[in-house]
Amino acid sequence: MRAFARAAVVSALAVSVVVVIVSGLPGRADAQASAAKAFPTATVHLERNATDNDFEVVFEVKGADAGLAELTVVAPDRRTVVAFKAPDASTLGIRSFRFESPEPSDLKALRAAYPEGVYEFSGRTSKGTQFIGTSTLTHRLAGSATLVRPGPATATVAVKGLTLAWKPVEGVASYSVGIKHEESNVNLTALLPASSTSFAVPDGFLAPGKKYTLAVGAVTREGNITFVETTFTTEK
Repeated sequence: MRAFARAAVVSALAVSVVVVIVSGLPGRADAQASAAKAFPTATVHLERNATDNDFEVVFEVKGADAGLAELTVVAPDRRTVVAFKAPDASTLGIRSFRFESPEPSDLKALRAAYPEGVYEFSGRTSKGTQFIGTSTLTHRLAGSATLVRPGPATATVAVKGLTLAWKPVEGVASYSVGIKHEESNVNLTALLPASSTSFAVPDGFLAPGKKYTLAVGAVTREGNITFVETTFTTEK
C-alpha cells in the first residue's frame, strides 16, 4: 500500500527464531539448522486500506551485511509462498526484501491464500551463511481512525504549526502517521503510542502550495495495520 507503513510494521512485530533441539549426536541437517543465524528482520502482516476498501499481505525480510542468494517462506499449510534465488554469485545477492500480495477487496480470498499461523523463513547468503526465522500472521484488524484535522480533502492548511488529529481507536497498540509529497518523493513517517490522538508536523517539512497525501494507520499488537487516507494542500 504505502511505503511509509514499513517503519511501523518493523517496530510492531517481533521475530522469533526456530530452535532445533536434538538428543544424542546431531546429523548433518540438524547441525546446519543449529548453526543458522536469526534474520534481523523476518515478518508477515496484514494491511487494510479503509479508504480504498482493499487488503494485502506483506512480507519483509532483511539479512545481515551480506546479500541473500536464496530466500524461502513457507506458509502454515506447508505451501511455499515466497521463493527467491539469485542467478549467480556475481550479483552479491539481495539484502532487503518487501513482497506485497495483490490488493483484493475480497478479504475472504486473501485469508484463504495466506492463512493464519506461523510462517517459516529460511535463507542463505552467497558465502553460505544460513538464516532462519518465524513470524505469526493473524487476520485481526483494528478499526479505522476518524480524521479530525485536517478537514475535507479540499481544505488548505498552513505551512507551519500544523497539528494532525484523529479520534481514538479501541484496542490498538500504536498509530502510524505518514505524509508524502508524490512529485518530489519526500515523505515523513512517525510511529506513535496507542494513547496518541494528534501529531505536530515539524515546521520546515511542508512546502507552500503543495499537495500532500496523509495516512493514519491503526496498528494492532500483531503488526496488522488499518489505514485511512486523505489529501491536503498547503497555503501558498
